[in-house]
Amino acid sequence: MTSWPEETSRLAGVGIGASGLASLVRDPHELAVQLSAELGTPTAIAIDAVTAHLGALGEAGGAVVALGTGAIAISHPGMAEAAGGDHAWRRVDGWGHLLGDRGGGAWLGRRGLEAAMRAYDGVDHGGHALLVAGRERFGAPESWPAQLYTRQDRAGVLAEFAAAVVGVAGRGDETACVLVRDAGREAAKSGLAALGEDRPANLVLTGGLVGAGPLLSDAFAEEVARQRGDVSIGEALGDPLEGSLSLARLRARDALGPQEGFIWS
Repeated sequence: MTSWPEETSRLAGVGIGASGLASLVRDPHELAVQLSAELGTPTAIAIDAVTAHLGALGEAGGAVVALGTGAIAISHPGMAEAAGGDHAWRRVDGWGHLLGDRGGGAWLGRRGLEAAMRAYDGVDHGGHALLVAGRERFGAPESWPAQLYTRQDRAGVLAEFAAAVVGVAGRGDETACVLVRDAGREAAKSGLAALGEDRPANLVLTGGLVGAGPLLSDAFAEEVARQRGDVSIGEALGDPLEGSLSLARLRARDALGPQEGFIWS
């Protein structure tokens, strides 16, 4: 690592995508300025949703829905359009597991546990298979509140249970299938809201939860088609790491302006 300062002199630009920039960093702009000075090269830092978008769509316009532990949809008109004056990134959701993240892993895991508790209470036995899965993961249902409510990593723990929900759905359990399909529909609604009527009609679904399989992705596509038949659903061109490289290239040629809450340079 002693050669790192010398190596940076060969860089034309640096792009960094990270979660928590808007909420955990006191002054992201100042951080970007400090990094630019220290590295001796133009630097841009962005929320991870921006680099997910740049990775999935490159410089094209449209919206990307990222489903991981949380869920966020983000859109941009495309770099060609932005050059004409529209620099607006637009986000939908990403508000955390208590207020939103609709369709994400924590959202799905929480709903799976809710269905399990309804079965445990004798209110709705449709969640019996999820109750069995919940007992395997957390033990006695009476202990679940104490295990979950006080944890700082609650969202991550809930998201881990999403895998169990997907597994139960894969065995044909109707309650679990409904929950997974609901996640796909919620993701579609967020993506379409991010697109609005003024963005190119391109939509990509990405993130770890996409591995839930066709039950989720088919529900996503069906909801998009139901609301907006003109929207094209595509595969991601690349991942967020490639999006960070794209951010660096854009910063190097001064082709992407800052926007509070999204990008700082």
